[in-house]
Amino acid sequence: MSRRTRAEKRETAPDPIFLKQVVTKFINNMMLDGKKSIAEKIFYDAVEILEQKTGQPGVEVFEQALNNSKPALEVKSRRVGGATYQVPIEVRPDRRTALAIRWLIGFARSRSEKSMSERLAGELLAASRGEGSTIKKKDDTHRMAEANKAFAHYRW
Repeated sequence: MSRRTRAEKRETAPDPIFLKQVVTKFINNMMLDGKKSIAEKIFYDAVEILEQKTGQPGVEVFEQALNNSKPALEVKSRRVGGATYQVPIEVRPDRRTALAIRWLIGFARSRSEKSMSERLAGELLAASRGEGSTIKKKDDTHRMAEANKAFAHYRW
C-alpha cells in the first residue's frame, strides 16, 4: 500500500432483494472460497427463518442485531517508554460495522444448530434481543476499554 495517498473506498452494490449495501457486505464476509451464491442462499434462508420466528420483517431483525452488535469503544496497544498500554479509542463507523459483521458470522459458525442458515438466524435473533455471544463480545470490549480509561491520555 502506498504511503502517499489513502486507498479509496469502493462502493458496494446493494443486494438484489432488499436493496441494502450492508446486506451485500454481510454476504461478502460470509462467503467462503468465492461461493457467493451459496452465501446468498444461506443469508436469505436465515432471513426467512427470522420472519417465521418473530413475525417481523427479517431485514429489520437483521439490522437491529447489527446495530446492537456495533462497538463504540475498543482498546489499541500503544508502546510508551518500554511499557505497552491498552489505550481505549473510539471506533470509526465503518470499522464498527465491519467488527459487528465479523463477530456475528464468527459466532454463528461456532453455534451447534444443524445448518448454517439456522445458526445464523439463531445468532441474529439473539443479537437483536440484546443477548448471545456477539453481544457478550461487544460488552467485553467495552468493559476492557472502560477498565483502561486511565491510559486514555496516551491516545494520539
